Amino acid sequence: MCAVPVPEAADSLGSVRALQERAARAQPAERIEVVGDWWLRHAPGRAWWLGAALPHGDAGAGGSEEAAALERGIDRAERFYAGHGAPALFQITPGACPDGLDGALAGRGYRRLGSLSLQAAPASAVRSPAAPPGPVRVAVEDRPTGAWLDAWRTVHGGTAEDADREAAVLARVGHPSAYARARVGTATAAVGRAVADTGWAGVFGMATLPTARGNGAARTVLAALADWAAAHGADRLYLQVERSNDPAVRLYRRAGFTEVCGYHYRTAV
Repeated sequence: MCAVPVPEAADSLGSVRALQERAARAQPAERIEVVGDWWLRHAPGRAWWLGAALPHGDAGAGGSEEAAALERGIDRAERFYAGHGAPALFQITPGACPDGLDGALAGRGYRRLGSLSLQAAPASAVRSPAAPPGPVRVAVEDRPTGAWLDAWRTVHGGTAEDADREAAVLARVGHPSAYARARVGTATAAVGRAVADTGWAGVFGMATLPTARGNGAARTVLAALADWAAAHGADRLYLQVERSNDPAVRLYRRAGFTEVCGYHYRTAV
């Protein structure tokens, strides 16, 4: 495992590579190998996408050698995953990956998986100038409490062991973090977290309890995280959402997020 490099702050919403590398630091895999511009990640027992390779930039050569270098990069990634007993998985992002990578993987029999959206918003657009609506109250802490993890697990499913693994992932985050929990009375209604990193804050782990949907709890969590981000020198927010998740897409659109780009994955299985 090696240290993950920190790129310069993004100058615009179009700096896709920098945003996705921030996201990788905010959701650190257990094992990371950085080879040139490629980040090879392995996260045993965790969400499949957390262990996807980020094949950014090129494979180390240009001109007439580009295609051969690309194949060598794929071979190297496949050896990494085989060494960890896992199928190879690549995150494919237009503008951030080598030209031809998606087609090269398809030619090797990799199937396409997922359709996701990388979105961003000014923190000022997401912040709430007023008190939370109705009976919803929110607290922001610098580490995940048992109540926060319980709510996350209730919404996302899984066992107590899954919650322990998630806690282990969160313990590896090296940048300032916030964990927001909205309550209605004494009951948790929604949770979310944010990680500040070189002028941006990523939003992750958004989860609303089924009984609390529609009461503004999730919007209150977003606003609280935006307030925290602004206080920690992050004036821009980003997040990643599955395009098929209509309720989440609507929530983020109403909160001021717009799409930076779409992306998908290629998997060997």
